[in-house]
Amino acid sequence: MPDLLEVRFTANFETNLQSIEVFWADSQFSAGFDQLLNELIDTVVTNLERHPRMGRSFMSRRPESVEAQRQFERLYAKMMAYQQPADMREYVMTDYLVLYAVLGATVSRPSAIYLVSIKHHKQLSFDFERFWKS
Repeated sequence: MPDLLEVRFTANFETNLQSIEVFWADSQFSAGFDQLLNELIDTVVTNLERHPRMGRSFMSRRPESVEAQRQFERLYAKMMAYQQPADMREYVMTDYLVLYAVLGATVSRPSAIYLVSIKHHKQLSFDFERFWKS
């Protein structure tokens, strides 16, 4: 069995999780956040450790709005700034979408996986504000 890759959370991802936790607390259904965390750890992280490229390619879809195109270009520039190739992918959960980066994307074995952002399916776009500042 191959070695498992470590899946790391970015500061942006943690900020997204905090916002989701506040939403569930305000809704007086903290179990909703607990369910999300369980699915993240038990399913998403476990799957990505073994199959880092299982999510669909995020960068292969070109956005249509001007705002989304600018955000896409900023994300692409940030990815190109890494020392090694990066591949941005999207993992579809039950109620959420997770954006993650696979570093070392052109080698046979990726070197790292970073969870970049998480959003509910009904949100319009991913939140990258802290990602730009990190």
